Amino acid sequence: MDAITVDSKGRVLLPTKARKQLGLQPGDVLAFRCSRGMIQLRKVEDPFDALAEHAIAEHDAGRTRNLRDIARDIGLDPDAL
Repeated sequence: MDAITVDSKGRVLLPTKARKQLGLQPGDVLAFRCSRGMIQLRKVEDPFDALAEHAIAEHDAGRTRNLRDIARDIGLDPDAL
């Protein structure tokens, strides 16, 4: 276990190894919880970022469809939409 020091303003510096393991970048937001004399940290992920990454991957893999195709499949006139 590595030790870190709290400065006079209450700040701590996370070691480079820990930042790299967690993929932390400047500006990332961390959530913390105090429990049983311990502090737990986790990176806060924006769910919209995760959805956007997934949508881009699906599009790149050719697994997306547009509304016109879907309308045709269910028997609707795509020009009426």
